[in-house]
Amino acid sequence: MQYRRSVVLSHILNRRTTTGNLVNSDDTLLTISKKSANSGQVKYSDPVIIRDNSQTRIAIVPNYITHSDGTQELKLKLVTYTKNKQLGFVVNEEKSSPWLDETEARLLLNALNAHMAVTHESQDGNFLVIKIDEGVAQIGAHDPSKVAQALTSVLGQKEIVKHLQNTELSAELMKSFRTVIKLTEMRSAVTELREKLQQGEVSEAVYQDWCEKHTWAFGNAYIIRDNVRSISTGDKLDIILPKVISGYRDIVELKRPDKTVLAWDETHNNYYFASEVSKAIGQCHRYLDVFHEEAAKGLRDHPEVVAYHPRAIIIIGRSNDWSEAKQKALHGLNCRLSNITIMAYDHLLAQGERLLEMLAPRQDTTHDIITEEDEIVF
Repeated sequence: MQYRRSVVLSHILNRRTTTGNLVNSDDTLLTISKKSANSGQVKYSDPVIIRDNSQTRIAIVPNYITHSDGTQELKLKLVTYTKNKQLGFVVNEEKSSPWLDETEARLLLNALNAHMAVTHESQDGNFLVIKIDEGVAQIGAHDPSKVAQALTSVLGQKEIVKHLQNTELSAELMKSFRTVIKLTEMRSAVTELREKLQQGEVSEAVYQDWCEKHTWAFGNAYIIRDNVRSISTGDKLDIILPKVISGYRDIVELKRPDKTVLAWDETHNNYYFASEVSKAIGQCHRYLDVFHEEAAKGLRDHPEVVAYHPRAIIIIGRSNDWSEAKQKALHGLNCRLSNITIMAYDHLLAQGERLLEMLAPRQDTTHDIITEEDEIVF
């Protein structure tokens, strides 16, 4: 019986299909013929050759088992054939695998696909392989934000972007994509600001452009900015920021980063605001008065812009080489001002870095909760 089975399999292995195509292991997609065995309970397809030399052949032999309820189950076996002088290639059971049921076959397929995906990666590391079933990404227990973060490296490819535009993503994965993309934007923005400061850039216009694009750096109470800048005839503000919760507006006044923030009084042994800062405080004092008067119920041409007891943030100078005593002095002076806060550009950079750190994915499950009134006081 074993002899006959070997001859039958050998015959199937060596013959060609009705279309004249030999089923083999090359990259050509061939037609699969599904045939019934004499028993009627088993169907089979032509073996797929994965090794073929003068002495040995290895083939994947597929069978389809029909159950009593009419369903069919795939079973696979890696069959090894060795050359026999009289009979040709015959089955070598000692070197053949056991039969694999459909579940085992799928596990084998998934393992092969996953490991083939990282075959050409020359570097060591951990690789995230996403299983795809019928066009649906099966991310299992993976953190969606981690999956999205892994995929952002390919989002720049035009082909991927084109397909994503026409693909309906799950709400959870879409949210994760948005989060990771926003974090990527924030990291790039923080890097850009750091580089401009390190390079000695002093143009006020350059920093105004950066601040207009990245208002989140002023705190999570400010997410967007108004396009409006004129609050009255002759009074044009640098940036107007609406608070997320109340909607009331605050203002930002930008000065050059090469200006002095604090000066030292030798007579009284204390720091005080330097001339440029004092001028900016006076300027903002006028702006706050005018803005409150003009926009308490909304600006005339922009009723959505409401300023009720607005606050001002002045960005000026550098603090990267300050001593602890100087940092403490600015904090004290700020605490004694009313509705005006002085920040150096390095403080703005540090605040952006801190916000990025709090929003970035963590290993633990706790998160900082920040309210609208939370701020970093300098």
